[in-house]
This record gives sequence, C-alpha cells and structure tokens, in this order.
Amino acid sequence: MKPMRLPFEASLDDITADPEPFIDSVFSCLESDFLVMPKGNGFVVYAAFEEGYELLKQSTDGFRELSVERILPVVLQKPISIVVLRAMLGFTPPEWAYLASSRTRTTVSQSWGRTLDRNVRLNPLKPLKCSGVTAERLPALIEVACELLREGSGNIPDDKLHRLDKADTQSGADSIVNLAKLGSPYAMLLYERFLGRPFATHRDSVSEIIGDSLESAIEDTLDQAGISFRKTRRAERIEGFDQTPDFIIPSEFNPQVVIEAKITEDDGTARDKVTRIQHLEELSRKHREDKGTGGFEVVACIGGRGFAVRREDMKKILLATQGKVFTAKTLHHLVPHTQLNAFAKR
Repeated sequence: MKPMRLPFEASLDDITADPEPFIDSVFSCLESDFLVMPKGNGFVVYAAFEEGYELLKQSTDGFRELSVERILPVVLQKPISIVVLRAMLGFTPPEWAYLASSRTRTTVSQSWGRTLDRNVRLNPLKPLKCSGVTAERLPALIEVACELLREGSGNIPDDKLHRLDKADTQSGADSIVNLAKLGSPYAMLLYERFLGRPFATHRDSVSEIIGDSLESAIEDTLDQAGISFRKTRRAERIEGFDQTPDFIIPSEFNPQVVIEAKITEDDGTARDKVTRIQHLEELSRKHREDKGTGGFEVVACIGGRGFAVRREDMKKILLATQGKVFTAKTLHHLVPHTQLNAFAKR
C-alpha cells in the first residue's frame, strides 16, 4: 500500500487539485485524550467532598433544618461544604451569586462568587476566614440556598423546566431528606449526570492545561532547534495583529512565521479555530500588500477529535496554511517543513 502523503510534504497545487487524501492523512494523525484528563489545581477528591457532605448533613439534622445558623459554622470549619451546597442547587458560582444579590439585600458580585469557589477547591479543608465582604456575602449565599432548597421546583408550566426539578430538590427539603436517608437510585444519578455531561465542569476548568501540553511541545521543538520565538499570552494585544497568534517567529517586530496551536474535543470549537487560521492568512496577505514583503507563513498545530469531524473545515485549514498542518505525531517535521528551518541553528 502506498504510504499516505502528509500535507506539508505537498505543494498548494497538489492540495487544491485533490485535498481528500491530505485530509485523510491529517485525520489519521489526530489523537484524542478525552478519556483521561489532568486533575490540575482545584480538583477535589471524593474523600474531601464526602467529609463536607457528612458534616453538612449532621449539622442540619439530615437536611431537615436548612438555615444560615446551622450551615455557616460548618462552611467556616470545612469550606468544602459550600461546594456541596452548590452541588445540591446545581448552579454555577456566578448563578448562585446573582440569585443571592436578587433575593437578599446584599450585593454579591459574580466574580467574588467564582473566586470563593476556586479558593475553596484549592484548600477544601482549610478553615475559612470570615471578615470584610466575605462576612456579608457568605451568609447571603447560604440564605438564598436554604430558601431555594426548601422551596423546590414548585408548579411550573408543562413547556418549562425548573432548574430545581431534580430528584433531590423537586419537592423541596422533603426530597433531600428522603434521598439522604435512602441513598440515590443509580439510574436517577446516571440520568442527572447525563443532563449535566459527566465531568463537564472539571473538563472546562482544565481546558487550558490540556492546551498547554501542545504549546509546551511546540516550545520544546523550537528551543531544540535554537529558534527565537515570541509566545503570546492569553488575550494579549500585539500591534499589527487584530487576532494574536500563539507563537510569532522570530518576533512581533518582524513576523515571518506564526503558529496557531489548539486541542479540542468539540467540533464547534474546532470550527472557531478554522476561522482564526483563515483570518491569519488574510492578515498575512494584508502584510504582503501593505509592506511589499512576502507576508508571514501561517502554521497550524492541532489535536483532539474536534478537528476530525468536518472534512470541509480541514480542507479550509489546509488551504489557508498551504498544507502546513501538524499534529503531536508529526511535530518533529515542524522545523524542516516550514520556514522555521531558516531560523534554526546550523
């Protein structure tokens, strides 16, 4: 069988004439690690979570007495209890903060809610200091949580779905008490996980770490070749680039090669990345027209099953980069098959 020809080994004319084999070759090199994720900072192990749950259960008499007076001391002693309480609600930190502001007389900023949640996840069993704005906002969070959990979902129209219409909160406190005594039916737990996507919150929280693995591999490749490069920071603004690439070689003052790096398991995110790569190619063309130079070479380094969904999107990447598309498996070809070779040590 004739070996697959990789796109960076071909000319743009070859790719334009028959892109399908080159799309197949990139798809064959894409790898996906969505089954295994890094824990990262802020990952809460089950033992810590259960410790907070048990203390919360004990202090509220099996969730029969949901009140600020019962719960606040527990949260201060074992802060992970506040995460357990949020899990019972099924809210994100900003959603909880918003409801606390709208239902109490205390203004609870959504950024404060996110910060509190992250700090607790970083140190789930370290006692919490209750001073300053925390002394005002934390009781407000707990107050609205108790109120909502006591209320349950109530009566709503058939064409609506209440966020508290869950096995443990549908009928208010009674639902919680019953589940706490009997344990959760496995089928219902699986159903609720299905509605919320298993590990969705954790996957979102470590998305940068997952992406960093590819960027680190690119850095190592450039370092080993002795190539000067500028690695940009998230949301950084670079003059001459209305869209900042991940790497600029040798620098933003003389861009000759730009590299976009992305790992995604979602085809929607992959499509957004395709648009970014196409826009960089347009910027290169504009540089060429404005400065009378050859513009800069656009290189894509990609990973994850998200890029292997739409063949038409991969075709767009191949044409925008003139075949300069690399994966973790082909990263060792990055320098010799791009203009990076001109900047490598001899």
